[in-house]
Amino acid sequence: MTERSEARGGSRVERDPWSLGSDGGPSHPPGTLISVPLRNDQGIVLRGFPFGEADRVVVLLSPNHGKVRAVAKGVRKTKSRFGGRLEPFTHVDLVLYEGRNLGTITQVSVIEPYPNLRGDLDRVLAAGTMVEVIDAVTQEDESSIRAFLLLRQGLGALEAGPRHPDLVAAFLLKAAEVVGVAPALEECAGCGRTDGLVKFSFSAGGALCERDAVSGAVALRPGLTTYLARLAEADLSRLPDHDAAFSGEAMGVTKRFIEYHIDRQLKSLAIDA
Repeated sequence: MTERSEARGGSRVERDPWSLGSDGGPSHPPGTLISVPLRNDQGIVLRGFPFGEADRVVVLLSPNHGKVRAVAKGVRKTKSRFGGRLEPFTHVDLVLYEGRNLGTITQVSVIEPYPNLRGDLDRVLAAGTMVEVIDAVTQEDESSIRAFLLLRQGLGALEAGPRHPDLVAAFLLKAAEVVGVAPALEECAGCGRTDGLVKFSFSAGGALCERDAVSGAVALRPGLTTYLARLAEADLSRLPDHDAAFSGEAMGVTKRFIEYHIDRQLKSLAIDA
């Protein structure tokens, strides 16, 4: 008779002691405990895509493991045990079985569903941009604590109330800082001087004085770099009052800057525009 025992919450499973190995003999001595790689994790759902007839591959951002790809079996069925708990933007706690190529989600519970965000198209579009950027700048099997915290803060700001006109621009500036490409805003990226900042270069790293201006640098409206610097330094939940004279241009500059450095167009911003 086949004997099998499992320890819930652990990673030990006793399998059939008489199962055959490749040589025709027992694959393991009787009573052998075989390790099953289960792990608890948390993450924010970035996106998902169909896998087979009823399953879905879910891509999450974990603070400790970076991007995680795992299969949610049967999630596309009407009576799926996962329900809507693995929709984009949801912060979840989960148990994963670690497979060779893809993990398998065995349990999931919601930490924060962000329900208010989901009822407002404007906020959904902003959340889509945040998720798209974080998806582009994070990797698998790499600690992503700062990116995770930034995304959580951004989604939290959207959940708390109407979308601030400069929220996405501020988020993009902070994302650039997280990955080490923050633009120089209060000093020349070339020489370090703090006055006469009249140009902005995406390739040269930010604001430039006339002397250090490079080919392709764009002219700046006076005061724009100061406005951008205020956004970069502010907490996303307490952004300064927006100025309509700068807000649109600030979004344009930050969008082009981040797209240059991640080497892709932000599709969600094309829709939002």
